[in-house]
Amino acid sequence: RMQENVYESAARWTEGHRGLVECDQTSVPLEFSAPVQFQGDPGYWTPEHLLLAAVASCFITTFRVLSKLSRFEFTALEVSVRGTVEKGIDGYQFGMIIIRPVLTINQQPLRERGLRLLEKAEQACMISRSLKPPVQMKAQVEVATSSAMV
Repeated sequence: RMQENVYESAARWTEGHRGLVECDQTSVPLEFSAPVQFQGDPGYWTPEHLLLAAVASCFITTFRVLSKLSRFEFTALEVSVRGTVEKGIDGYQFGMIIIRPVLTINQQPLRERGLRLLEKAEQACMISRSLKPPVQMKAQVEVATSSAMV
C-alpha cells in the first residue's frame, strides 16, 4: 500500500475581496485578495499567484532532491513561472503554465547533465503533474563566474 501524506490548508474571508490562508505547518498566515481584474485589492497574493508559487517551489525542491541523489553540484537555481488564464466554455481556467528555470553551474561540461536533471525535475514535480493545463519548461543553464557551490 502506498504511503499517504496529508497536507491541510484553510482560508477565511476577512473583508471585501480579501482573506487569510493558513496551513498546519506554519504560524504565519498569508493575506490574499482576488486579482485586481476581478475587483480585488492590489498588493496582495492572489489564488492565481499562489498556484504558480506552488509550481515554482515544488520544482526547486524536486530539483534539489534529484541533484543531491545524483551528486550534482550547482551554484544557483531560480525559477519563474508564468500562467495564462483564459475564459473557456466552463469559465476561467489556466490555459498554459510555463516554467522557466535558470540553473547556474561552475563547469561547462556539466551543462548537459544539468539540463537532464531539470527535465527530470519537470517530470517528477508533483504539483505540475497534478495540474490540468499543459505545463511547459523552458530551461536555461549558465556557467557561474565564481566558484560558490550549493
